Amino acid sequence: MRTGSEPMTARSPLRARLWLSVWGLVWATFGTVVFALVGRPGWAVACGVLWLVVAVSMAVVLRRMHQGSHWQPGREVPPYVPPEGRRR
Repeated sequence: MRTGSEPMTARSPLRARLWLSVWGLVWATFGTVVFALVGRPGWAVACGVLWLVVAVSMAVVLRRMHQGSHWQPGREVPPYVPPEGRRR
């Protein structure tokens, strides 16, 4: 549904989320390795769990990017007018 207030140049945040996920994977991997080497297993496990969360997030982002863009109404579609009788 359109409200008429959508920005004309809106972009998907998926590429930004992808690069933030890459950055997170690098740091979580680094943290896991370093904490395991210095003998801090609790912190190594925490970084490993963080790595897993970031990897799942990256998989979701890549899947949505692979699906491609979805149809968005053009300028010829009028804005959505709320039904009469509803209060804001």
